[in-house]
Order: sequence, then C-alpha cells, then structure tokens
Amino acid sequence: MENRNGWIVRSTAGHDRDTLYCVVGLDASGRMLLANGKRRRLAAPKGKQHKHVEVLDRGSFTHPAIGKLQQQLPVSDRELRTALAAFKEGITLG
Repeated sequence: MENRNGWIVRSTAGHDRDTLYCVVGLDASGRMLLANGKRRRLAAPKGKQHKHVEVLDRGSFTHPAIGKLQQQLPVSDRELRTALAAFKEGITLG
C-alpha cells in the first residue's frame, strides 16, 4: 500500500469542511488519520474517509515537517502548523 503520510488534504464534508489537514497515518479500517496541529493535534488525529477529503498534494510539497512525516519521524504540532501555513501561502522550503 502506498505511504500517504505527508499528503496535504482538505476536508470536503462535515463541520470541518474546507479545513487543511496533513495525513499522519491510516487506521485499521483504512480511514485517513488527519492532523493540523491546532484543533486536531498529532496525539489525537481525526479519522476521515477518503471520499470526504480532497487531496491537494501527494507528497511533492517540500517542507522539513512534511519530510519528517514521510520518513515516519516525530513531528511537533508547531512544525505541522507551520508547514500547513506555508502550503496555504504557496511557499516551498527546502
């Protein structure tokens, strides 16, 4: 199965519609585990079905925090918030 850690998605359904998230894993039923470092922290990611999210980036966005997630290294909530803010602004960091 493809590693989805580090993908950036937008919620398309539910009370959190239009919220940016980063995929931090998959649960046993195959739902994406999403976190944004603010309302949904890495310690308690949100589970969401694939049909309820729009994939905006499949890992091509370069940011140190995204790179850590792809390598399954520990990331802080602050780093994740910074990465999502940079993605939202269209800034890529090496």
